[in-house]
Amino acid sequence: MALPRLIRALAHGMMLATPVLVLAAADALPRVQVGDDDGHLVSLAQPARRIVSLAPHLTELLFAAGAGERVVGVAAYSDYPAAARALPRIGDSAQLDLERIVALRPDLIVVWRDGNSAQQLDRLATLKLPIYASEIHRMGDIESTLRRLGRLAGTQDWADRAARTFADRVSQLRTRYAERPRLRVFYQIWHRPLLTVNGSHLISEALSLCGASNVFAALPLLTPTISEEAVLQADPDAIVTGSVDPQGADNLDGWRRLRALRAARAGRLIVVNPDTLHRPSPRVVDGAQELCDKLDRVRGAPAPR
Repeated sequence: MALPRLIRALAHGMMLATPVLVLAAADALPRVQVGDDDGHLVSLAQPARRIVSLAPHLTELLFAAGAGERVVGVAAYSDYPAAARALPRIGDSAQLDLERIVALRPDLIVVWRDGNSAQQLDRLATLKLPIYASEIHRMGDIESTLRRLGRLAGTQDWADRAARTFADRVSQLRTRYAERPRLRVFYQIWHRPLLTVNGSHLISEALSLCGASNVFAALPLLTPTISEEAVLQADPDAIVTGSVDPQGADNLDGWRRLRALRAARAGRLIVVNPDTLHRPSPRVVDGAQELCDKLDRVRGAPAPR
């Protein structure tokens, strides 16, 4: 075969093969794969571009991971950051608007494994959309969740920086308060019924960062109901609650009247902002800082008589 004809034949053959090669290359592109807190592998053909968040703290985590511009729908009470307030609402943890979710055309739904209604999550699964299930109990879970959400949204570098910053702040708190005199603390998350947290709750870890111990850490339930008598028997050094009541009510008056409690006698009754400490988001370290500062101040209070 003459050289020009050979060249033309080879060129023609390459043109015929090119679409096949392109398709093969496309099929070989790595999928985005991330394990969630249910033990399932979430697999996406490409980073998510339309994300629905089913809890306020998950909305915060997505924004913190650099994926805020990709969030197209959020659960009720998603009020941070400010940009989240303008996003479409798709219901709350108990009741989801599945039609609204479908209309938003999400390519990823981030759910709160133990906070969203199991029945609602079952209905959501019928939509056959990618779901990432999240559950956070420790500070380290926030760091890893930021990294995984960044991977799913294609914002890995941003998310990794946010995770490192968060981990550094937690480490700094732990170091700063490690040598402080240990305080035994009762944390009241609600007053009627009287609710607290056990040692598996994120608030317990926040107390530990501050050089304090949760007097009800050994209870089996995450947020158990307890009695006034149990608190009197534990006789904590301090009592802490979260409140943002605009009228100034902190729901601690009942304890102030119980002079049998050393915390009441010493005036060690503390109020913190629940918007930060009660949400398992990067801002929990702000809440932990407030908690540590206030516990440190009561350490200097006169000993109860």
